[in-house]
Amino acid sequence: MSISLQMLGTGNALAKNYFNNNGLLLDKNYTLMIDCGVTAPLAMHELNRSFRDVNATLITHIHADHVGGLEEQALTLKHKYNRKMTLLLPEALVEPLWDHTLMGGMYQQGVVSSLEDIFEVRPLSPSVPHRLSEDLVLELLQTPHVPGKDSYSLIVNGDIFYSADIIFQPDLLIDLVREQGIRRILHDCQLTGTGHVHTTLEELLSLPEDVRKLIYLMHYGDEKPDYVGHTGEMEFLEQHVMYTL
Repeated sequence: MSISLQMLGTGNALAKNYFNNNGLLLDKNYTLMIDCGVTAPLAMHELNRSFRDVNATLITHIHADHVGGLEEQALTLKHKYNRKMTLLLPEALVEPLWDHTLMGGMYQQGVVSSLEDIFEVRPLSPSVPHRLSEDLVLELLQTPHVPGKDSYSLIVNGDIFYSADIIFQPDLLIDLVREQGIRRILHDCQLTGTGHVHTTLEELLSLPEDVRKLIYLMHYGDEKPDYVGHTGEMEFLEQHVMYTL
């Protein structure tokens, strides 16, 4: 199964130079957008890509840098192409996404009163593999981020781990590599400070070498240039670059 990854952005919620940490997973016939944050529409424009060519959008959690572009996405598809985006999301996020995020801007009396009015909603059960295309199988894994707010990481095709925003989980990462055969880890990385709701670079550097060498860093801040060459075996993912997975 051959798939590619192109990050629309690799920055954290406050980064100004790298856009929000959202990506496109692509096989020969299918394109999945992973999260659609505030900067996703601009990133798509700069890449000369269209929401029309995205088969589905997957949401990992409901912070603005992961869902803030959904309103523009939905309205663009409705008014320009007369279609709805297929929205994949964990079952637990369906109500909060509408009630706490999208309703304020998108509610229109008698026209739009639910998430289903603007998207083709496809809830996904966690810890169950879901085949999205011939070459793409996705599994949601609930992982800790902000207390009281559900957040989910991804296992792609059984051997790639894509973290959402996640508090450091060393036992999980070691188990994924040594017991489950994960061969690549795409992990959020807070470069400075203490990791209250994110994993820090210092924490990732504490992992065993066989785990570190599989990690690519994303969701970093604008101070990233100061850390090039100081991340051990781990490499930075770069925005807009096409990676073969």
